[in-house]
Amino acid sequence: GWVPANTYWLICEDRIVGTCNLRHELNDFLKNFGGHVGYSIRPTERGKGYGNLILGLSLEKARDLGIKRVLVTCDDNNIASARVIENNGGKLADKIKKDDTEVLLRRYWIDLAT
Repeated sequence: GWVPANTYWLICEDRIVGTCNLRHELNDFLKNFGGHVGYSIRPTERGKGYGNLILGLSLEKARDLGIKRVLVTCDDNNIASARVIENNGGKLADKIKKDDTEVLLRRYWIDLAT
């Protein structure tokens, strides 16, 4: 089922460069595959620091909502996203198979309590 969530847009010079969904809680599916935060940066704007910015802002919003630990996931081969998560305090918990495929998913926890 659905969980409460907010959607945010990152806008630079009147242009949407990224989006983010911040889920307030996790259901069984999100605990494994989706996490609290899902973000995306426009392909032409990648590599400019917007991923770090949008995830950092999302973590501030999560803290405001009282979320103590945030789960963020990315495909194992998405090295850029893994770096963004790690730059924002993500600690790799594990890697799991994504659905019934051979694709691995990295699961990171970010502690907001400190």
